[in-house]
Amino acid sequence: MNQLTDRIHYLPPDPETDRPILSAICGTYQTLIVDAGNSDKHAKLFLDELNRCQVKNHHAVVLTHWHWDHSFGTNEMNKLTIAHENTKMHLEKMMEYDWSDEALNNRVQKGLENPFCSEMIKKEFGTDRNITITLPNITFKDKLEIDLGGIRCVVKHVGGDHSDDSSLIFVEEEKALFLGDCLYPSIYTQQPQYRIDNVRHLLENIEMFDAKIYVLSHEPPLSKDDFMGYINLLNLICDLTEKHQRNHLNLVNELTSQLNRKLSQLEEEVV
Repeated sequence: MNQLTDRIHYLPPDPETDRPILSAICGTYQTLIVDAGNSDKHAKLFLDELNRCQVKNHHAVVLTHWHWDHSFGTNEMNKLTIAHENTKMHLEKMMEYDWSDEALNNRVQKGLENPFCSEMIKKEFGTDRNITITLPNITFKDKLEIDLGGIRCVVKHVGGDHSDDSSLIFVEEEKALFLGDCLYPSIYTQQPQYRIDNVRHLLENIEMFDAKIYVLSHEPPLSKDDFMGYINLLNLICDLTEKHQRNHLNLVNELTSQLNRKLSQLEEEVV
């Protein structure tokens, strides 16, 4: 367990089985957990770490979106669960799923499951896949505010290409913004993709919050300077994509010229 601020703890991501960051926001009276983890084992590890750090009164979990790695630990968390209404809708669909190798492979073939997610589920759960999908107790449409005592959390639906139900959590007193996976590209398309309108809408929503620490679920927390560099890159690539109308070579040449250097792997992936 690491400490992000005086009142926020987090368990770092683990790429071995695609475990995202799990966080605890500690108010005077209550503690809010951000995301439930990718399995009972992941959730239990986090709860054990909270106990070891003497973090108590954790009354609720808020899900940033429905994807398996953020929601499959909900049953083990066994707490009041809060999520966007679309998160509940997606989880309801998954309740009917079979999680055997054969069923997973079949869904991958049909484009209903992402190949990477399928492999990570197999790796995290092994052959004994006792997966329980637990639905949220409270859903919201646009925004929800939670007072933990001395700390106020704003949970805001922002959507985006990665998942239409993506929500962020802003902790005003700590100037921390939890983004889940909202800035990542789509994973249920033939190739990962960003849509210009979706990216711009998402960035407008994010820029409404005066944060100094930015937490994306699968990488270390970012400072404002590092995060703004990423945001500026996304904005610039949106502009150049419009300008060059999908002409990949012209786009890369102008971006390389504007940056005055060779593109990094991340920049190439975003393009």
